Amino acid sequence: MAFGGKIKKFLNGDAETEANGGEDDFYTISEADALKEAQTSGNKMILLEPRSFSEAQAIADHLKKRNSVVVNLKRVTSAQAKRIIDFISGCIYAIGGHMQKIGVGIYLCTPKNVNVQGTITDDSDKGKTESEDELEW
Repeated sequence: MAFGGKIKKFLNGDAETEANGGEDDFYTISEADALKEAQTSGNKMILLEPRSFSEAQAIADHLKKRNSVVVNLKRVTSAQAKRIIDFISGCIYAIGGHMQKIGVGIYLCTPKNVNVQGTITDDSDKGKTESEDELEW
């Protein structure tokens, strides 16, 4: 692009888009290139349903690789779930990450490089004041 064209774009407010490589570049990346980028940058979302405490180390390994992990503890006993949460909590503390409960027995575990915004409220803690017209989910 000629220098005059760049000045026109800058004056029209399009300089930021061009400096960042254009908005279309983000959406036109191929699936293979996106997967390569995800493998090198460590920005995967891993979904796990451990069936025993011995699988807790795999969760910690994913967190050490800077991947976010959603852990569903509905397939383990309450005693095993407590041990898994204790183990994961120690791992998250060691790497400076965060853990957030997103449902009954479901936790989002994130490493230090991932920011999570917002919270999910647990309706079971509050008194239920649903009318008869509403369905209970």
